[in-house]
Amino acid sequence: MAAMSWDHSPMGCGAVGEVQPVEESLDVLDGLCSAAPRKKRAFPSQRGSPPGILELRGRCRDYRGGWLTGALCEDLCVAGQLLYQRCLYYERGKKVLQAQWRGRPVVLKSKREAFSSFPPLGLLEEEAGPGGQGISEADLLLLVAGEVKNALGLELSGSSMGPLWPARRGPGWRRQLDSAWSLLQQEEYVYLSLLQDLSHHVLPVLGSCGHFYAVEYLAPGSPHHAALFPLDDSGPRGGQARATSRIALSFLDMVSHFDNDFSHRLHLCDVKPENFAIRSDFTVVAIDVDMAFFEPKMREILEQNCTRDEDCNFFDCFSRCDLRANKCGAQRVNSNLQVVCDKIFRPWFSSTLRSPVVSSQLELQLQQAVQECADAGGSAWRVAPHVFWKLQWLLQAILRELQEAEK
Repeated sequence: MAAMSWDHSPMGCGAVGEVQPVEESLDVLDGLCSAAPRKKRAFPSQRGSPPGILELRGRCRDYRGGWLTGALCEDLCVAGQLLYQRCLYYERGKKVLQAQWRGRPVVLKSKREAFSSFPPLGLLEEEAGPGGQGISEADLLLLVAGEVKNALGLELSGSSMGPLWPARRGPGWRRQLDSAWSLLQQEEYVYLSLLQDLSHHVLPVLGSCGHFYAVEYLAPGSPHHAALFPLDDSGPRGGQARATSRIALSFLDMVSHFDNDFSHRLHLCDVKPENFAIRSDFTVVAIDVDMAFFEPKMREILEQNCTRDEDCNFFDCFSRCDLRANKCGAQRVNSNLQVVCDKIFRPWFSSTLRSPVVSSQLELQLQQAVQECADAGGSAWRVAPHVFWKLQWLLQAILRELQEAEK
């Protein structure tokens, strides 16, 4: 599974200068990115629609015919309240589009090229036999549980599937199943749906239509930005240092939350600025969780054949090779905290905070703590609690100094 993120210089996307209506359905969305050249450039300026829309006009019949459902379908296909802005990412069928929904910036995502590219639920109903009543609701829930276990490694009870599955039969229920089944085959959608009421560090799902689902748009970080994230330097003194310290504390809160607050530890295997965004209150939000795995799935991924330790590295999640068995250990040997220290904190704090009101002693202690955290190596599980509390105390001490300077 490749890491994918939304950024302002997407690969394989086109861009449109003005907002474009997507009143012609999911098929328009299906064509927006794929119609663009597979290199970074803007669509040529021209009258009418960007490439890919003209040949897809009039294909909202799947929704109008009742074959697709979702809370966003009416605004997308009929009311013209969902306005396309640009393609953010397109590779191997995955599409990430920026749009406006009733004046609110959103991101529309789908893992695959088109609704028809998802294996349909109809194939499962054929197993019930010709002339039968179709698969029972109880059997459907078992299929859903199996799909979630395969994707996330989690055993879910029927009561836990409310955000994922239409529970009641009635008019249009079969259509709801087809759309829900296409969404259920997208791991990130499942993660966000299950976690949205449990964590303020992930994006809630705002709605869906067919195989596309919408989340809030937040500006992602970038390694090319001096501060990694667009920060507000406002304030009398130490604005940058204050913002950076508060964001760093939110990263620590997210790490603690993902490590301790769910039934299984949630591992982040692709930690980079592009996969996070910062809210106005400095809360860190993971905006791309394609490479996040709960402990059972993480163990399954790591436990592979090997001849050396390097064979056991899965992006930012590392294991070690047992040379006697030529098998990678199922236990991850580094941690979310270590990778955040290495990929986020080290670029921030390897130099000074550049604030005249922060004592050089605190700055030096913070740099040393970040270095200790990032270089913890395979002992990360043992030293992480000590390093965590040290980092938290130092960042809070810096904020106290900045607050005192304002008095």
